[in-house]
Amino acid sequence: MKFSPSVSRALAVALSAAVLGACAAGSETQTKLEAANLKKAVYCMELLEKHHDLETAERECFGETYIQHTPWLPDGKEAVLNTFAARLERNPDKTIEIKRMAADGDLVWIHLHSKSSADDALGNAVINIFRMQDGKFVEHWNVVQAVPEDSANDNTMF
Repeated sequence: MKFSPSVSRALAVALSAAVLGACAAGSETQTKLEAANLKKAVYCMELLEKHHDLETAERECFGETYIQHTPWLPDGKEAVLNTFAARLERNPDKTIEIKRMAADGDLVWIHLHSKSSADDALGNAVINIFRMQDGKFVEHWNVVQAVPEDSANDNTMF
């Protein structure tokens, strides 16, 4: 499995932090779970968003129960996979760049920059939060915000 350089660096940092965090008494098992969940979540996001391999994602990334908190999608993995398939038809050149990620227990969050095409200069800032069980997505929340042309400050959204 190949990840983009930024994702590989972020995974290395996350795994290093996980190893250092294991020094705390009683946290080694939790830290291993968080590192494994983070690695799997990034793998699944890459399957869905970059490789568009919905069959593998369905098999390897979603639990039988999938609770959805995005208001326009019903519960269940079928709804989210159908959404990805339709979006791919509309925007075959869609790209994402993962900017940062973290895990806390069975929760993983991924902050990314999403662009619908090469012509989409600004795109959206997206934060996905997943609850993982047995290495699979079982619950999802997200926040999506358009990147504005102008900002009241000199900071970026990333």
